[in-house]
Amino acid sequence: MTATLIWILVALLLIGMYLSWTAGRLDRLHARIDAARAALDAQLLRRASVTQELATSGVLDPAASIVLYEAAHAARQAEEENREVSESELSAALRAVFEETAQVEAVREVPGGEDATVELAQSVRRVPMARRFHNDTVRAARALRRHRTVRWFRLAGHAPFPLAFEMDDEPPTALADRSVT
Repeated sequence: MTATLIWILVALLLIGMYLSWTAGRLDRLHARIDAARAALDAQLLRRASVTQELATSGVLDPAASIVLYEAAHAARQAEEENREVSESELSAALRAVFEETAQVEAVREVPGGEDATVELAQSVRRVPMARRFHNDTVRAARALRRHRTVRWFRLAGHAPFPLAFEMDDEPPTALADRSVT
């Protein structure tokens, strides 16, 4: 009788430890998602800010400046439910303006243009990396939340189901080909 009771207590203790470990793991994944989303938001904001600065600098022709400024402004002001679409439109606008190497070279030749080009190329290159890191973390959390144990014991608590950030983040060819640091 006592041995059976001890084995039951040991089994309950082990189950409790496993559930606690799984809940902690899920909590850490949710914290990583929050940090990755903050990093992604910072990179998206940086890309939009650099684009707006370049659009208002007078370096580009008026049509390209208007296209870039409006797309960057829309991306910065977008509500959360429209953010992916606005950021994709900014990517498309950047590709439309900077697809040709001649346009990038024209910007580089004006005073301050080299710095602006390098900064834009860096911000355009960092957005896909930040988005990929965020989406990988979301994928890991979703996989853990799909386990029966997590669902049955409601280990996720009241945390919302993590959503990936899907957008068109392909950089313009002329900026992507540049070897910048």
